[in-house]
Amino acid sequence: MYRQNNTVQNDDFDAFKAEMGDVQPLKSNNKVVNRVKSAPTEAQLARRNAATAEEQVNMLTDDIAMIPKVDPDDLLEYKKSGVQEGVFKNLRLGKYDVETRLDLHSMSVKQARHALLNFVQDCQKRNMRCVIINHGKGLNSKPVKGLMKSFIGHWLTQLPDVLAFHSAQRHHGGMGAVYVMLRKSAEKKTETREMHRKG
Repeated sequence: MYRQNNTVQNDDFDAFKAEMGDVQPLKSNNKVVNRVKSAPTEAQLARRNAATAEEQVNMLTDDIAMIPKVDPDDLLEYKKSGVQEGVFKNLRLGKYDVETRLDLHSMSVKQARHALLNFVQDCQKRNMRCVIINHGKGLNSKPVKGLMKSFIGHWLTQLPDVLAFHSAQRHHGGMGAVYVMLRKSAEKKTETREMHRKG
């Protein structure tokens, strides 16, 4: 049995050698080519950002049947875990400086969805932390009252850069507006760490 297997192996090896007889080894210059990945072009970055934005837009539903309905005079409030109670209280009371605002009046749901995403991304780039979104109460909105308010209350919970939000004080729009606290940008986090490290 052993000799038969050995013979088969020798026959296989001889057949392999016959097939490979005219094959020449590749020439080598003994150099290792280290390819450094080049920085993406402006066009590549723009396409990547557009794809990311479209992905985020698709993440936010525009189907009223998929979100909790909010009445025009209902309070909107939300806080991610880790946000301190004192910080949330100051947001609720309107004690933070409002750096900018977005007005969604007269926009369709689809327009508002895009406007909200662009607004939050722009605020992040500009290191803005506290903003107001005017969504209106929606007393006459169709097919349900409080339509835009309902969408905003739902969408804001879906955005990773939103830490907290609360219906605004009367002088900032009351139940027709919401204060939004945004996450610090990576640049600001690094700056704060450096400041605390230096003491």
